[in-house]
Amino acid sequence: MSRPVIGITTSIENSKGRNARQAVGCAYVSAVERAGGCPVILPMVERREVLAPVLDLIDGLIITGGPGVTDRLIGVLPDDLPPVDPIRARTDSWIYHDARKRNLPMLGICYGMQFINARFDGAIYADIQVQLRKGPHSPKRSERLPVRHRVRTLPDTWLARLTGRSYEFLEVNSSHIQAIEGPGSGLRVNAVSDDGVIEGIETEDGRIIGLQFHPEALPGTVWDRVFEHLVSTSRTGGNRVAVDRD
Repeated sequence: MSRPVIGITTSIENSKGRNARQAVGCAYVSAVERAGGCPVILPMVERREVLAPVLDLIDGLIITGGPGVTDRLIGVLPDDLPPVDPIRARTDSWIYHDARKRNLPMLGICYGMQFINARFDGAIYADIQVQLRKGPHSPKRSERLPVRHRVRTLPDTWLARLTGRSYEFLEVNSSHIQAIEGPGSGLRVNAVSDDGVIEGIETEDGRIIGLQFHPEALPGTVWDRVFEHLVSTSRTGGNRVAVDRD
């Protein structure tokens, strides 16, 4: 059986000057490979038409973690959370727009979940620790120590069916300062943390799922099934027909 092609977005490191690098965590690639997909890393580019040949190949999409989302923002980004680089924001928008036109399955992780929620007109808190008086959800706020907390999947959601753990609390990692204020129009919440932060969203048909934590960094757990779902849905629903990218 052929492997569906899963596009994975990249982030910018050392974003000033010639030393800037486009990068993606190896864990994303490994998660797609384990799930039966063919991972393809999507570059950030200056011109939209440059992306067309590679986007014609993909059957599904992962929007990876990253810096601060600035769209639909409530409040001001804190000093320890830099805003997303304009070239990434622009390229992510081009990739997302193309994937939506094709109705491709999509998984948004951390920044990627917030990015998707903003596309559905959902708002984003700039700093939940300050604005919602929550404890640290990021190692940046815990003296660089790993942060872990529990989430529970909500009943009658795709995420609950995938994990088989409706209402049950499961431990996850955490590396975020922002969080969504509520699901955008056409989205619903599928997971919340034990302190009430929204940790997951999805469309009713399950073709788009967003997670605030990092399932790619939890191999060998029930969260592998999120990638298996993306690959399976991409295998049955990928669309490589050329589209108008205006």
